[in-house]
Amino acid sequence: MEKLFGSDDQFLIQRLRSELEEAGIPYLMKNQYVAGAVGELPWQDIQQEVWLVDESWSHRASKVVESLSYNGTCFCENSDWQCDQCQEINEGAFAICWQCQAPKPEPCEHYLAAKAAGEKD
Repeated sequence: MEKLFGSDDQFLIQRLRSELEEAGIPYLMKNQYVAGAVGELPWQDIQQEVWLVDESWSHRASKVVESLSYNGTCFCENSDWQCDQCQEINEGAFAICWQCQAPKPEPCEHYLAAKAAGEKD
């Protein structure tokens, strides 16, 4: 299994779920019913997460996440990423690899295209 996306925004999670179902991509929800534990557990532990059941869907599912852009931002920018040098999986919030300190790869093509379109306006 592979973590695809996590967010506190229930509306965003539901949008993603609807898009994945429409595309026929199998997924699993984690932390769907733990919102009542806020304050008792750290916020990171109660954040809703969408996980891919089959990693062979990863590329197509990433495209679905990219399509959820909102206000010129790209949600995939905060997704977990794999280091190009040591292949370690890092959380999206990290700008450098925790293991080898290599920089995070450039943002996705979707983010760069949105940014370029915004500069033309």
